[in-house]
Amino acid sequence: MIVAVNKDEITADVAARLVAAQFPQWAGLPVTPVMLDGWDNTTFRLGHELSVRLPSADSCIPQVGKEHRWLPVLARHLPLPIPEPVAMGCPGDGFPRPWSVYRWIAGEPGRRPGPIRLRPRGLPGRAAGRRRRRRAAGRGGQLLPGRPARHLGRADPAADPPGSR
Repeated sequence: MIVAVNKDEITADVAARLVAAQFPQWAGLPVTPVMLDGWDNTTFRLGHELSVRLPSADSCIPQVGKEHRWLPVLARHLPLPIPEPVAMGCPGDGFPRPWSVYRWIAGEPGRRPGPIRLRPRGLPGRAAGRRRRRRAAGRGGQLLPGRPARHLGRADPAADPPGSR
């Protein structure tokens, strides 16, 4: 009988049983938890070249199929390696969700050395919004929370023409 499983109940033993039952070619490989684990999946190292990802909640089940479908497609277009699906496991052996085996990507977890610019220079963003607010405050204008920038400098947005909000 398969019952609900919480994230803290997804252990290396659970992963090892699933692998042994469904993929006997990897049954002898050690299964160890990874140091940095995600929220949607509980991830384990499977030997030196593979990993096992078990969805941590029922709401994460659709990701399994999407990853198997789209990661190989995306990998051809990206400059960095991304997880490569190797096998998809089925619910069983006390675990109620489909799960995956991936190739292990060697290296250290990514770290951001500093801010990453996601927009080309000159496009409006949070900094531009802060500048507008500072300028409005300097002119004595009142910036109302949740109001678009076109209301800067006007103390009474109710005076706007109908339909302009």
